[in-house]
Amino acid sequence: MDSRITHATLVTNPANENTSQFVRAIGAAAEAKKISVRVASVVGTADIQDAIETCSKQPGGSLVIFPDSLPILHRTLIIELAERYKLPAVYPFRVFPEAGGLLSYGTSFKAVYQRAAEYVDKILKGARPADLPVEAPTKLELVINSKTAKGLGLAVPPSLQVAADEVIQ
Repeated sequence: MDSRITHATLVTNPANENTSQFVRAIGAAAEAKKISVRVASVVGTADIQDAIETCSKQPGGSLVIFPDSLPILHRTLIIELAERYKLPAVYPFRVFPEAGGLLSYGTSFKAVYQRAAEYVDKILKGARPADLPVEAPTKLELVINSKTAKGLGLAVPPSLQVAADEVIQ
């Protein structure tokens, strides 16, 4: 199997306000790598099936699944279609590679919940919530499913395995 990525389908929820900023960032990175990008706005299973099938019709396709509750709700379908059509896919949350997806890179919710617990502790000790700073997530995690990579005919470089927070066997 030729593992060269030539085009990526960005699977997005059109109701998500952050979509345009993600599209711009990914589009710029893809352009630098000479990868064409197609945005697939999906709202349900038929749209998801159509987007992934369309991506699979040309060799060199890949998927980028945007962070949103919609793909989480339909993760089993998305993962099954990516596997069926042999499309490498990058997901936003670790629940995807845990369920059989190739890899995820995104916010570590474990770290977010730990920080939330620290805030609760401060509030219970008398801190005023309005006095606590607003924080953005700072811990990102890379999770790779090596079994899925093998099924796609992809070799995960050792340097990427070492950089990963978790490699699922």
